[in-house]
Amino acid sequence: MDWLDPLVLSRWQFGLTTVYHYLFVPLTIGMATVTAIFQTAWVRTGKIEYLHLTRFFSKIFLINFAMGVVTGIVQEFQFGMNWSDYSRFVGDVFGAPLAFEGLLAFFLEATFIGLWIFGWDKLPKKVHLATIWGVAIGTILSAYFIIAANAFMQNPVGYTYNPATNRAELTDFVALLTNKVALAAFPHTIFGAFMLAAGVVISVSAWHLARGQHVATMRKSLKFGLWAILVATAGIVLSGDQLGLAMYATQPMKMAAAEATFNTVCGKDAAFSLFTLGTPDGKSELFSIRVPYLLSLLSNHTIDGCVHGINDLNAEYAQKFASTGLTEFNPVLWVTYWAFRWMIGLGMAHALVAVAGLWFTRKNAKREPAQWMWKIAIYSFPLSLGANIVGWVFTEMGRQPWIVFSLMTTKNGVSPGVSGVEVLISLISFTAIYAALAVVEVGLIVRAAKKGPDITEKHDEDAPVPSVVY
Repeated sequence: MDWLDPLVLSRWQFGLTTVYHYLFVPLTIGMATVTAIFQTAWVRTGKIEYLHLTRFFSKIFLINFAMGVVTGIVQEFQFGMNWSDYSRFVGDVFGAPLAFEGLLAFFLEATFIGLWIFGWDKLPKKVHLATIWGVAIGTILSAYFIIAANAFMQNPVGYTYNPATNRAELTDFVALLTNKVALAAFPHTIFGAFMLAAGVVISVSAWHLARGQHVATMRKSLKFGLWAILVATAGIVLSGDQLGLAMYATQPMKMAAAEATFNTVCGKDAAFSLFTLGTPDGKSELFSIRVPYLLSLLSNHTIDGCVHGINDLNAEYAQKFASTGLTEFNPVLWVTYWAFRWMIGLGMAHALVAVAGLWFTRKNAKREPAQWMWKIAIYSFPLSLGANIVGWVFTEMGRQPWIVFSLMTTKNGVSPGVSGVEVLISLISFTAIYAALAVVEVGLIVRAAKKGPDITEKHDEDAPVPSVVY
């Protein structure tokens, strides 16, 4: 591999930038909703603990929101810097959802977040509550428009190809927004964001409870986080099932790569491997734990259905897409195979932590959880974070070698006038800047989390709540 190849370096740069940016996106979506829920509980019940929790977790949300905006802007610059041919090809299609994301969703977020921050002592309580829900809805809308744009790369719809300009031109915006991949991926992504935010609530609450700090307040947030994890897990499982059907219908190679299935299998043989050791070409298998029929159920909801294998799909695509000059259309198998399993495994592990947490903190528990139990809760946060990240790695890597499935290969999307040295310099620069920002981000969040809620604040039910400096 030529490590000064602009394609290789551009892929690394966009991948690193995207993964880094995605550290903030689901947490922003989830924490906006968490803040809105706690404030709703305060407005409805008048209990001061919910006001404390609203103020406390909103600090983590605002820190994360600011960093997400910064990294998202840099990510968009790369479309013009390193992927100009791709941008030219899909620009007409992507323009509409990205415009809606910026002018509608992000504008909604930015407007309401300002009203919420500075409106504590100026707006009526219910009006002020509506502003944080406006922020939460804005973040979710923003996610949908981005997912709709990404879904076009997975399953192109609502367009016409213009050979004169070599561009995909948008003809049906409704079809673009109702892409079956977008409709399935959206709830899966949102529930993943809720799981991540709930994981933060659990870890922060457990840290304080392990030290006997803010016990009454943190017990409420801990219970909320534990139940929220389980609700999010149920949503992830149900939406993931629908996403699997959409994935197999539109990208059967991605499903085959997720299971590393080389030959078409049917019925009992269409098994899902929980763990497999073998050669990368699938010709030799040393060890495997398989669940019969499960791959067929995931792919088409039948136990006697067939799932196409990599070899058969490669032969079909080699004829169908002969103009690409490619002979293999499968992604890097070890990445897709293990990313799919890590996504499921990490998410289920966090759900188990939540189940255990609810058991050990139940009302009739005979004793307080031991310190080692608190430590598990505190350090469980990376589980859902890792599940979110490897889930997107699977989604994007599973589409390769296409940048837009069936329309444009990744190698044809890179900027023709950019050299490998130029991309390498920007890659190193971005990585260094992001590393510094990561230190700042983590430091600010940890500091805010350790400080805990300001329980000395008192509130007269009829008096406005003063603004605070975040």
